[in-house]
Amino acid sequence: MSNTNKPLVGIVCCRKEIERHPFHVVGEKYIKAIHKFSNVTSVLIPSDDLSSMGSIINRLDGFLLTGSLSNVHPDRYRDTINDSEMLIDPARDEYVFSAVKQIIDMELPILAICRGFQEMNVIFGGSLYQSLEKESDYKGHDFDRNAAVEVQYDISHNVSFKEGGYLHELTGLLDAEVNSLHGQGVKELGHGLKIEALSHDGLVEAFTIRDAAGFNLSVQWHPEWKPEKSLVSSKIFEAFGSSCLDYSRKHGR
Repeated sequence: MSNTNKPLVGIVCCRKEIERHPFHVVGEKYIKAIHKFSNVTSVLIPSDDLSSMGSIINRLDGFLLTGSLSNVHPDRYRDTINDSEMLIDPARDEYVFSAVKQIIDMELPILAICRGFQEMNVIFGGSLYQSLEKESDYKGHDFDRNAAVEVQYDISHNVSFKEGGYLHELTGLLDAEVNSLHGQGVKELGHGLKIEALSHDGLVEAFTIRDAAGFNLSVQWHPEWKPEKSLVSSKIFEAFGSSCLDYSRKHGR
């Protein structure tokens, strides 16, 4: 398929300061993963331009919420910041929380990873542990910031898929090994969300929106890291890409 005919996926940027200047950024691994394994092309969306949201979303065939070192501001789930050094990104919060309901209503395919998974949970009324290590019995889900990247993204633990659920049907598996790079996690699951995977210690690791008509999947781990080495990861991106292609054709693009 030529680039001119590929479905177009929007990726909302994180806003961060680099050498005292604001930048809008997206991790390269997410872009490469959907280009290669979903067979789509992409556009990076600045997170501080709400005025153009409708114009952009109406041109898309899919939407990707990436992971990030920043966290959803606790204000969004009726809590206060417990750690003054917590990285937050209010601009991304504002854009995503304004966009997702519109995306779901449009039945636009959406894939949410890590921070994106947490955003989706909060948008649907759920809450988060600000620190799994300090606030919960779920230990060992975070990663060593000083370790080599290959070590950080290596397999960390097992997840079990809900029998008859989306991930079970997609992969034919009832469990899989995944990486784990998150200090926060689901405390209360959002309204209308259906659990698709649990970690070895019972933490929610994947969900779908129960009554949504379009493709949607939210996962806490990082399938974009070397998808070619994981059946589950490659299947997720293939399914996302197929849904984006169907959406594109349905809308005559």
